[in-house]
Amino acid sequence: MTHKQRPIGSGFTAASTADEVLKGIDLSGKNVVVTGGHRGIGLETTRALSKAGASVTVAARNPDRAASALTGIERVEASELDLLDPASIDAFVTRYLDSGRPLHILINNAGIMAGPLVRDARGYESQFATNHLGHFQLTLGLLPALRAAHGARVVNVTSGGHRLSDIRWDDPHFTTGYDDMGMLAYGQSKTANVLFAVELDHRWAGDGIRGYAVHPGIVIGTNLGPHLAEGEERTPWLSDDALRAMGLIDDSGQPINDPDREMKTPQQGAGTTVFAATSPLLDDIGGVYLKDNDISPLDTPRPINFGTEEDIPSDVVPHAVDPDSARRLWELSERLLKG
Repeated sequence: MTHKQRPIGSGFTAASTADEVLKGIDLSGKNVVVTGGHRGIGLETTRALSKAGASVTVAARNPDRAASALTGIERVEASELDLLDPASIDAFVTRYLDSGRPLHILINNAGIMAGPLVRDARGYESQFATNHLGHFQLTLGLLPALRAAHGARVVNVTSGGHRLSDIRWDDPHFTTGYDDMGMLAYGQSKTANVLFAVELDHRWAGDGIRGYAVHPGIVIGTNLGPHLAEGEERTPWLSDDALRAMGLIDDSGQPINDPDREMKTPQQGAGTTVFAATSPLLDDIGGVYLKDNDISPLDTPRPINFGTEEDIPSDVVPHAVDPDSARRLWELSERLLKG
């Protein structure tokens, strides 16, 4: 399989923050949509892009709560969006298209992580439905605005957790085999985020729309970054005791900052997101998975050993960038949206 997963030597590091990545970049006149852009990594993404001159629409289930979190940030508005509700997604798309604004950057950042099996009204497993299908529907709906930008980028926030599972083609909604923590389903949804970026770039690059998937690192202290839905409590396996056992927080409960081992602040986590969204180094490159402010090398599959002293691997593995799988997932997703 040919692939584009080769680092380009961006000059940034795992510790580089969103502000550092955006230094010297002027986003005046650019319109951005960030799902879940009012908390954790999403909030830092919104803040940094606004500081660089962009106008940002934050899509959130509770726009009033989002607006409160966004107080003091310039050129930002909150708009209602529930990624588990197809009607809510259509309503958001209609409002944005009716505004007549082109869309230069779409950051599919929001998501949920792990926990008990939950299904949406269609019977779809909630992590796949939220993290992938909801963003897939949103992105397709916003295509006219992306085209109108005459140069746009779509950034899917994924995770090294994609290594946990390929797409379960025969049972994506886990009628069987849902593990106690829901991590296989989470892994499948994160693989879907990457494959979606690969196929989007293949289909839409000719329209000037490029796709990227971003692993932000491990960010603790903000409801596990963007992964838990608004108002959700941590699942038991993400208790302080569990996080301490994984070496992610110290004895006092504070997050450990070690970017070279994936443990980042929200500002550092947002770095790779804004790198994908804005870096001129990527002007002629798309359909890739990024981490630590560069393109990730392609890795071989190997176990992820949570709760040990071993480093947690996060480089992309072949099943997440396979072009045949990317095309197959796009076609499956279109069918699933039709019910």
